[in-house]
This record gives sequence, C-alpha cells and structure tokens, in this order.
Amino acid sequence: MSEFVIRELPTLTHVWQETLGWCPNEEQQKDFQDLYEGVLKGNQQMNLTRITEPSEFWEKHLWDSFSGLFPWHMSDLHRPRWAISEANRRVIDIGTGAGFPGLPAAIAFPHWQITLLDSTQKKIRFLQELAQSMGLKNVRVIADRAEFLGHQLSHRELYDVALLRAVGSASTCAEYALPLVKVNGIVVLYRGQWTSEDAQSLSRAAQKLGGSLLDVKPWKTPLSKGIRHCIYLQKQSPTHDDFPRPVGIPAKQPL
Repeated sequence: MSEFVIRELPTLTHVWQETLGWCPNEEQQKDFQDLYEGVLKGNQQMNLTRITEPSEFWEKHLWDSFSGLFPWHMSDLHRPRWAISEANRRVIDIGTGAGFPGLPAAIAFPHWQITLLDSTQKKIRFLQELAQSMGLKNVRVIADRAEFLGHQLSHRELYDVALLRAVGSASTCAEYALPLVKVNGIVVLYRGQWTSEDAQSLSRAAQKLGGSLLDVKPWKTPLSKGIRHCIYLQKQSPTHDDFPRPVGIPAKQPL
C-alpha cells in the first residue's frame, strides 16, 4: 500500500471549534480524508500541491479554506451583519487549482451549488473525477478563463459568492470575480500579508467594478501561526460591460 494512502489527517476537533466555532462531523471528516488521499494520488500525475504532510495539509488547505467562510459557521447571535446565510447558494471557486476552497466548502455545505473554475483542462478533469468518486453531487467544473466566463450571459452576475485563493493581486481578483456575482453578492479573497495601502488600492478597483470593500478579517493559522487575511467585497451595482477586460490584461494592468 502506498504511503499516501495510509497517512491520516489529524482530527483536531478542539481546534476547529475554538478557531471557527464549527467542526466537521464524522462523515465530513471521512470526506476530508478521501479528499486528501485523492489529491495525493492526483499529485503523482500532475503538479497539484507541494503541501502533502497530513498536519500541514489540514492547516494550509482544509482549515485555511474554511477561514474565509468563518462568518457562515457562526451562530446567528454572533453573525456579522454582512454575512451570507447558510441557505442555498451558488458559489464559484475561481482559479480552484487542486480544488481549494471549493471542495471543502462542498463537503461542509451540501446545499450549496459549487462551481470549480480553472483554465487548466487536466486539473479540471481530475477534479471532476474526484468529485464524482466522492459522491459530491453539488459540484460542477468548468475549464475556462474568468475573463471569458465573466462575459457569458449564463454566468455573468449569477453567483451569490465568489472565492479566490492564491490567484493574483487583489485588484486582479476583484476584476475576475465581481462581474460573476450578482448585486449584493460577496467576493472572498484569501490573502497573506495585508496593508492599508492594499486596502486603498482594492477599494478603488472595486468601485470601478460596482463593488466595495466590506471587511478585512485577520487570522493566524492555528498550528504554524502564519499570518492570513480574508478580504470581503460586496457588489452594489451591475458591473460595466467593459469588465472583465480581455485575457491577461487584468493581471498585467490591475485597475
């Protein structure tokens, strides 16, 4: 039996509960293990992740994915005024890569419809097979560029939530995401370091796209104490038809 099959993820129930006010049930924990093993198997065929050690995978892929969804796990008593309810939601994970944060979200929220978007056909085929093997019926995959998808009427201003983790600059991410979310929809950007200058730059870009900077949530990862920030944008008005700009321009010339 291969080494990656027999390694088990840590449970760390108390850490989930203390840091996020939520923890996976037994079935979800099993799904996380299946996800871990599936990604490691896929990693033998393509470059999905350099994070393969169980506790590091737990912290930097699973826990980190949920750090951006923290408000959705909170009780109504402590729920921030801007938090989206746990009702049925259309969610798109832009630049999903190895499936994070989209696949963990699909496991935790089976009533959400999760779309995994990536421009790499090979990764998308892998994620489709993985989701099917895990029985995640609320997942669909799309191989395309956000610059194209944002102009397709079947996707433009369709989604309640857009998630972007390790995709590009914050302003670039905003241009990818805001055309795809509906008015009052939320964009969640997963970042490392964050400054007031970053916030000002992102606010200017978001305004051009019909959005605004809603909140910045600072974190420290629970095991390695790494610095993380989750940035929340809200769409306030329809995005102008000029956006997103053609492929490559948002990354080369951020707003």
